[in-house]
Amino acid sequence: MYLNELKPVDGARHAKKRVGRGIGSGMGKTATRGHKGQNARSGGGVRPGYEGGQTQLFKRLPKRGFTNVNRKEYAVVNLGDINEKFESGAVVDVQALKTAGLVKKEYEGVKILSNGEVTKALTIKAKKFSKAAVEKINAAGGTVEVA
Repeated sequence: MYLNELKPVDGARHAKKRVGRGIGSGMGKTATRGHKGQNARSGGGVRPGYEGGQTQLFKRLPKRGFTNVNRKEYAVVNLGDINEKFESGAVVDVQALKTAGLVKKEYEGVKILSNGEVTKALTIKAKKFSKAAVEKINAAGGTVEVA
């Protein structure tokens, strides 16, 4: 069997309904829209979610949670990943993390988390650090700079 021999199973495809093509077709004149009314008009019809005046589903359901408009989202990077990608004595900043593929989108900045171990003395510049991450970096002989 080849790609050019593939075809749909018999009965799987239906012919398109061609409306408004004369009385003899059975779908002429009003073209299956009925007589008058909102749905018979050009551009007519109701908006999505409209239920004929009945309270819409999205209004009947309870509201849940809230959106914190002041929330700041950070790109997070684990120390173990930094330890794998950089050599001892390297300066690790946002640009270096991007080129190493550890950060794709920086959001409000980069936050360094303490997952993993650090064995190299690195200078790490980021917007935020977890306390445990700072301790690990300092213990390995590195420095932390809040940028």
